[in-house]
Amino acid sequence: MESRVQRLKFAWRIFMIANFGLGAYIFAMAKMKEGSSKSEKQVEAPLVVPAVTSAPKVDRSEEPEIVAATPIAELMKVHEPISEDEQRDLFKWILNEKRKAKPRNRDEKRRIDEEKSILKQFIRADSIPSL
Repeated sequence: MESRVQRLKFAWRIFMIANFGLGAYIFAMAKMKEGSSKSEKQVEAPLVVPAVTSAPKVDRSEEPEIVAATPIAELMKVHEPISEDEQRDLFKWILNEKRKAKPRNRDEKRRIDEEKSILKQFIRADSIPSL
């Protein structure tokens, strides 16, 4: 009996590893299918606005005026414009990513083809329009 267990120990290990691998694959595929179905069927809920009741009027002249400590212009950051070469490289990268995409149906393929044609036009243009 002991020799049989020793002979089959290797086979049992292979069998268990294969079962764990198959289980992991099945759970991973189920997770991927759940993620894609949620993004496709995502519907925005209608915005609920609470009913406004008439509130008693308050004299605003008695309240102190609130002044911002820092002007709004200082809060906004202005970034340097991206050069045309960098924009072209970015468009080329986006085009490569669009080429890698695998459409699921004809409408999605048509949309991806239109986006690719627009990107090709931007890449071939003499000057790129600024945003």
